[in-house]
Amino acid sequence: MNAGVRDSAEIERLNKEDAERWLSLARTGDFESAWRVSDDILRRTPELQDPRLPRHMQQVWNGSPLAGKSVLVRCYHGLGDTIQFVRYLPHLCDVARHVTLWVQPKLMGLVASLPASVALLPLHDGSPGAAFEADIEVMELMYAERSTLATIPREVPYLFAGAGRRPDSATPRVGIVWRAGEWKPERSVTLDGLSPLLARPGIDWRGLQFGARPGESHQSLTMERVDSVDDLARAVMTLDLLITIDSMPAHLAGALGIPVWLLLPEPCDWRWLTNRDDSPWYPTMRLFRQVCAGEWEDAIRRVADALDKWLATSSYD
Repeated sequence: MNAGVRDSAEIERLNKEDAERWLSLARTGDFESAWRVSDDILRRTPELQDPRLPRHMQQVWNGSPLAGKSVLVRCYHGLGDTIQFVRYLPHLCDVARHVTLWVQPKLMGLVASLPASVALLPLHDGSPGAAFEADIEVMELMYAERSTLATIPREVPYLFAGAGRRPDSATPRVGIVWRAGEWKPERSVTLDGLSPLLARPGIDWRGLQFGARPGESHQSLTMERVDSVDDLARAVMTLDLLITIDSMPAHLAGALGIPVWLLLPEPCDWRWLTNRDDSPWYPTMRLFRQVCAGEWEDAIRRVADALDKWLATSSYD
């Protein structure tokens, strides 16, 4: 078929097939092969660079070198995606002449803490209003660098929250997040489902849930007021541990270098790979996976057992 006459349904079908090929490799950590698939996508589907497509479907980078150029980095995916992949910006700044990050307004304060000389612009619909010679989506930086499991930048913290410090106390402070966005409800767990954890005595439990709903409460849980990402970052910095479902707070804690235990559904997102309980992205992270899709009980029981061991071997004063 002539590439110039593909309609949106055909583009979506090709994108889905290519994505499935890429995901099957990425989930095993075979990024070398995944990038060859990406190269194939880049050659065969130039329509994915059409700005009329939804942002999450767009391919921004055209494969051209970024070194020595003025580069615009677009943040077209979720807040957690941006937090995860801005780790590549310091290296980009080392090779590019100038870097502008077109970033979600909610993250402007946080990403300003990056140890990199980046100009920040708030993301909005339309043109960024900035001059650039090359552009790339923030998640494509991994592709541009041809990252492998061995070369993912993993030093933490790489973001900093400023104010926010764990209070002096002999009682461990553990944060908890239980609900993801509505578009991925299988990532969420109910507060009732977390009762085996919240029943553990001797813990200062803190609820860090954005938009907590009426009735979402537990007698052991003190709800923190988190109206912004900056609020959440400061609250996370007061914790000894964060236990969370797969959502932005997991990336935030990991980027801040705070211990985080992540509850993962089955199947989970490619970035968490398969058959491992650690993460190449965040050295302070531990993974607890569902065994059967939709069933959280076993994973939560394993978190409870790990929590008992953690309490027995840690000191907080």
